[in-house]
Amino acid sequence: MSIPSEPATSSNGIRVVGDEEKGLHRTQTGVTMSPELFEKLYLTPKVPHVGDNNRRFANPTALGFVGFVISTFTFSMVCMGWGGASGFSPVVGIFFFVGPVLLLFAMVFEWIMGNFFPMMVMGLFAVFWLSFGMLQLPTLQLAAPYATEADPTGLASREYNSVIALYLIVWGFALFTFFIFTCKINAVFATIFLLVSVGAWVLSGAYFRASVGDFDGAGKLQKAGGALLFIVALLGWYMCFIIMAGEMRITLSLPVGDLSHLWPKTDVELAAVEQREHRD
Repeated sequence: MSIPSEPATSSNGIRVVGDEEKGLHRTQTGVTMSPELFEKLYLTPKVPHVGDNNRRFANPTALGFVGFVISTFTFSMVCMGWGGASGFSPVVGIFFFVGPVLLLFAMVFEWIMGNFFPMMVMGLFAVFWLSFGMLQLPTLQLAAPYATEADPTGLASREYNSVIALYLIVWGFALFTFFIFTCKINAVFATIFLLVSVGAWVLSGAYFRASVGDFDGAGKLQKAGGALLFIVALLGWYMCFIIMAGEMRITLSLPVGDLSHLWPKTDVELAAVEQREHRD
């Protein structure tokens, strides 16, 4: 960071050294950042927080993205059958360790730092990978209650596949709800949630087709869902790279499609808002 020889002085007498290119300002007490840069790095609007945890702890958002992206890349490529891949048993670790562990760590620190929306996102994807991973453990024999003489495993039964299809429909609506709120942050983040919502519904369709014995149709829908999730993983890696570059003070101006300017400003004191509400 380049520091001018004569630091500027703010109206309250605190010496300030500006780095306008990154949106950073160094004072005698620490480093502050503009609301635009804060939203780009933390994926949440900048609002006043109690305490100084944002200064005391490292930004955990990129850590959660790493877990999400590695798991999603692997999941999508297996869904598309790249290289003849089939089944998730060899990579079951993405459902219980790579994804959830990093996402849960990130979720806890987002909560500590008071970053509401990233905390919700990390928790949402952590429980998704954990719950969907349970379906990939053959030792649990979750389809055993649906077994018949023609289908000893029960995996091809109408009931079993319909239950999973309904579960994915619910996930699609949950993810779409999050998409609505990402429209306040940036276009890349919003596109991630839009595509992952559609991807969940497409994979739900694959299970519905399997429930009626249309395995060719199910395979096509599975590949389509995998392709959507592959794009999601690419966008997630792009966001992760941007956040890491910003934290490492690497000068990059990669676009994310800021959407915050389309909404009312949030960089106001919450106490002042509450006082106005009480007066009204």
